[in-house]
Amino acid sequence: MLTYHFYPPDLSGQGISLFAFFILMFLVSSMPMVVNNTPIFLIQWVSMAVFLTFGLLAEIIMVQVGVLVLLIRLKVQKDQLFRLPLNSLLFFTVSLLSGLAYFAMGGKTGIDLIAEPQYFWVAAAYPVIHFTLNQILISVIQAALYGRRISFLEKDLIWETVTSLITFPIGLILYILYAEVGILALLIVGVPFVSLSIILHLYYSSEKVIDYLQKASEISHKMAEHLDVNEVMELFILKLSEMVPVDYAYILDIKDNDELHSLFRKEHELIKPNDLMPTNKNEGISGLVLETRKSVLFHSKRKWKNIAKEFLPEDAESIICVPIVRSNEILGILLLSSTKKRAYEKSQLMIVDILCSHFAIAIENARHYEETKAKSERCALTKLYNYRYIEEKLNEEFSRLQNGSRHLLSLIILDIDHFKKVNDTYGHQSGNEILCELADRLTNLIDTAGIAARYGGEEFIVLMPDTSKEDAIGWAELIRQTIANRPFILKQTIDGRSSSSTKVYITASIGVAAAPEDADDSLALIRHADRALYVGAKQAGRNRVAEYVK
Repeated sequence: MLTYHFYPPDLSGQGISLFAFFILMFLVSSMPMVVNNTPIFLIQWVSMAVFLTFGLLAEIIMVQVGVLVLLIRLKVQKDQLFRLPLNSLLFFTVSLLSGLAYFAMGGKTGIDLIAEPQYFWVAAAYPVIHFTLNQILISVIQAALYGRRISFLEKDLIWETVTSLITFPIGLILYILYAEVGILALLIVGVPFVSLSIILHLYYSSEKVIDYLQKASEISHKMAEHLDVNEVMELFILKLSEMVPVDYAYILDIKDNDELHSLFRKEHELIKPNDLMPTNKNEGISGLVLETRKSVLFHSKRKWKNIAKEFLPEDAESIICVPIVRSNEILGILLLSSTKKRAYEKSQLMIVDILCSHFAIAIENARHYEETKAKSERCALTKLYNYRYIEEKLNEEFSRLQNGSRHLLSLIILDIDHFKKVNDTYGHQSGNEILCELADRLTNLIDTAGIAARYGGEEFIVLMPDTSKEDAIGWAELIRQTIANRPFILKQTIDGRSSSSTKVYITASIGVAAAPEDADDSLALIRHADRALYVGAKQAGRNRVAEYVK
């Protein structure tokens, strides 16, 4: 109202021209570019031509319409509705102050810049003032609302500066041409600008895709460096969250070809237990992806709520769901979700799809490594750790004793008494059955108190960190009783016939040594425990526990 009072517009006979400029403003406002999550829309050149042609009030009103069109085009969510009055006030302030500065410098509206060139530099100064005020106010708002300091080297500000330098001369040309040829000037200038906008949009889109591809390549290399399945999954989701907005992430494994089970679950930066109900093939979003072998993208809950039958949280909105494919075989499903609407773009879906292929390779490599490592560390018969593993573990534990991170270390060695007689009587296959059952008993008994391993032949070893010699002797006696007091059931006799009722009782002699009191290195600890076994237990009558005595 004040603007109308102090700077009344003279719009008589210009209704069609105003409407034509309004249409141009509408088209320009509906084609924004989003750089660093900041929308850039090139209305300054149109608003400049409107201001110089029709005055300050017309420019203020048209810019307000442009801001409204922009925010509708960006689909502002409910929690961001404050941006409507905020942006309206921001652009009103910039329009008003720029116009007042222009008039203060002696500028006039509706003048012929060719006939009166003395006003050209004032008109050229107007967009500079407009741009500067706009950036200052945006910086103040960003600092006040978000605590963010804007750097002049940020991509969005660079893009806005470059596009402003390109478009402001177009605004001057549009104003001068309109004064000469009327509405035709909008076609002469508008069509090339629309073409320029499309070119800039395509250029930025291609830059964004290239950036995504570079990041995808980096993620692939980092995943390839890890050989632990859980580490690969965690790294994959972490790096994806840095590329796209992720509030919920699920990696689903396929079992029995038609059932999806949670393999990795992360919700709001927290890794959660995999206790979700399984999803069947062709059921829910993940089941649909498994059935069709095609990725899906949903921009809002309204699009998928009738499809989903799985574990999706109530506040989930945008969804990307992609099959994890290796050698044309689906190994699993990746489901990402954001609490914001329209959080994902098609280009992001493409990148996630590509990354899932690299993820499948990394997971397969990690699994093969773990399987190979397990085979190299485990006894093929009993599935206990082997001598190679226990030797490395002993060296690690002694290193911890030396650096003070470990204070006690005990070692138990046991040998089955008269095991050759068992093999001669029942056969080597039955002997192997006894070794396997003994390994199971050791594993169940020791649990997390120590590490059980097959030392060789009928000898077994138990390494017990942070366990005193007295406690280790107690464990050894418990092991001896577990072996001696319960019979071993044989499934096959020497002639190969089934014999479910054959019971065999065996005993074991056990030796115990501890560090640092009995040994200064790993070999000495094994040697002393072995000596206790043969001298203190075997020679003393077998089926007993003996400790090493210096």
